[in-house]
Amino acid sequence: MKIAIFTDTFYPEVNGVANTLKKFTDYLDTQDISYKVFAPISVSNEYISDHIHRFKSLSFFLYPECRLAFPNILQLKAEIEQYSPDLIHVATPFTVGLSGVYFAKKLNIPLVGSYHTDFNDYLHFYDLQFLTKPLWKYMKWFHGSFKKLFVPSIDTLEKLNNRGFRNLEIWPRGVDCEVYHPYYKKEIIRNRYAISEKYILTYVGRLAPEKDLKTLMKVAGSLPPEINDHVHWLIAGDGPLLDELKMTKVPNMTFTGYLKGVELAEAYSATDLFVFPSPTETFGNVVLEALASGTPVIGANAGGVKNIISTGVTGYLCEPGNAEDFIKNILHLLDNEPLRVQLAGNARKYALTQKWDQIFEEVINQYSYVINEPAKKIYA
Repeated sequence: MKIAIFTDTFYPEVNGVANTLKKFTDYLDTQDISYKVFAPISVSNEYISDHIHRFKSLSFFLYPECRLAFPNILQLKAEIEQYSPDLIHVATPFTVGLSGVYFAKKLNIPLVGSYHTDFNDYLHFYDLQFLTKPLWKYMKWFHGSFKKLFVPSIDTLEKLNNRGFRNLEIWPRGVDCEVYHPYYKKEIIRNRYAISEKYILTYVGRLAPEKDLKTLMKVAGSLPPEINDHVHWLIAGDGPLLDELKMTKVPNMTFTGYLKGVELAEAYSATDLFVFPSPTETFGNVVLEALASGTPVIGANAGGVKNIISTGVTGYLCEPGNAEDFIKNILHLLDNEPLRVQLAGNARKYALTQKWDQIFEEVINQYSYVINEPAKKIYA
């Protein structure tokens, strides 16, 4: 099996799409499955591989980690014909993704795709709601010829199904429970960031409007003084709102910048509660990482997050944008250590069932089905 993957973002970019595709290509390496990735040039050139063809690009304003590339069509056609893939997988709907769709049709190569980001949900946070109709029209056209469209959650499947999308299959996300676990020494993070407060509350993710960080900051600024004095906030991530958030000068809040690998895992492990107000997630990878670290999650009852968190079992789901609801659940868990410990254990147990290899094995099975699907006969 030879697979060509077309994506407008890839490792070492830091986002859910890039992380998932890197995990997937790592799996393909272990299975000796041939693949080639077509992606924009990374801002960082630290990752170079013979499996990747990079294009010059510019950042996309709604999602700078997705880049608008400028493929050389003739050169790209020659490379695809030489590689002769059995299947093309398109992961994003920008210029590189369009190239994948174009060549799949032109060269009669079976085409599948994955849906990672609800850009329509972003429009509200950028005052661009007027683009809703043309955006959905484009997205439906773009994905219309896919033999399979992989979506990360039940919520996304239902949303797209209601919009008339076809051939939907769930491709959930896994988590590396050997990296993300509750057994790191808590003092590592406390010493690194000079934290003396009793509780650590953490947010991990892009610092951008669609994550609803207004609600997060309202929560941080509205905890009762007798609780707030014992809470320290860790904000891990980067993005366009970083400077604005720092200007709020919350005294018990530390901005760590992007964390990855063991440093990120240590932060999760030292955290008492993971607070995640984003209502725009198609899945919520960071939520699953927190659960694997034995950290209960208080998240928005929206998107893919609501399919991960079981209220009262691994955390609590709150009304999106309702700071009072988040505060209520934070106080409930901080005031009830036995329940918090119970939820932490449940979180870890759930995460242990979410194995990447099993998930990727099913994707490969779906690939095989599409590749071997007999061509439909056309009758006059």
